[in-house]
Amino acid sequence: MSLGPVILDLEGLELTTEEHELLRHPAVGGVILFSRNYRDPDQLAALTKAIHALREPRLLVSVDQEGGRVQRFREGLTRLPPAARFGQLARGNPHHARQAAEAVGWLMAAELITLGVDFSYAPVLDLDRGVSGVIGDRAFADTINGVSELSRAWCEGVKDAGMAAVGKHFPGHGGVAADSHAELPIDGRCFMEIEMEDLVPFERLVRHGLEAIMPAHVLYPQVDARPAGFSPFWLKEVLRGQLAFQGLIFSDDLNMGAAAAGGSYPDRARAALDAGCDVLLICNNRPAALEMVDSLRHFDDPTMHLRCLRMHGRGGLDRAHLHLDPRWQKGVRAVGALEELGSLNLDL
Repeated sequence: MSLGPVILDLEGLELTTEEHELLRHPAVGGVILFSRNYRDPDQLAALTKAIHALREPRLLVSVDQEGGRVQRFREGLTRLPPAARFGQLARGNPHHARQAAEAVGWLMAAELITLGVDFSYAPVLDLDRGVSGVIGDRAFADTINGVSELSRAWCEGVKDAGMAAVGKHFPGHGGVAADSHAELPIDGRCFMEIEMEDLVPFERLVRHGLEAIMPAHVLYPQVDARPAGFSPFWLKEVLRGQLAFQGLIFSDDLNMGAAAAGGSYPDRARAALDAGCDVLLICNNRPAALEMVDSLRHFDDPTMHLRCLRMHGRGGLDRAHLHLDPRWQKGVRAVGALEELGSLNLDL
């Protein structure tokens, strides 16, 4: 059975009877895990093993494990710094900052892969314009080169560990104050301004083999009448055409407030697919997830199936001996140095 186009969430620490059946639905392609699905590394390894045993090819297991305030799994794993910490370091030592980003990217990916998690929805490629509270320190920097260089180094570490990266939020979420989880943000800039600034980190990462991208639930009315995640212009003409991106396009969560512009849940799903998304996220709304997967029971896209296969973790790392790996130790040292940098900044 091929993987379907829907990624959905789970209720708790183990699969329920309903979830055993739901995850076998032909429209389901994987799961996204949250803090409620995590107790400790042993429990997570058992959960991902149960998920992977349900289908062949195995379902994708994903999480938001960026670092800082967006890290779903904490106890028993390394506490990761926010992306902005690398940008702070880069102001004094750009080379050291790139090395740290690569080391911490490897660390994040290695810890997850040994526990059966295929990928994290990261890195954030948005510019920190000092406007968006929902982005803020999740961005590497406030400059094009800062974001591009640090995210590239981070992705190199992730790739070396055997994990695919997911750049977000295309074409840029840093220029709006509204939180798309609750409402639809509106960015009034023209296409040329976005193209010359916010698009650049995405373009550079695409050239270096970025495997997946997630569009923003943001409306750019001077460019298109539809939010980016529902816009054929942004996804087909710009991302696929102008940037020549060949990887997987994830929708952002179709249960977010900003996604209401797409209509009912089946309508949102169809609109996102028609716009150019390959895979759809639906979180924290089981009735909506059931409605969505049933509406897509007969959906079939061979190109999407091939793109999904690239998202499986492929590290082959040994969990029992991970802490003895010099790369893990290097990553932990980098985290410690970045924590110390954060403390010094707070003292100032």
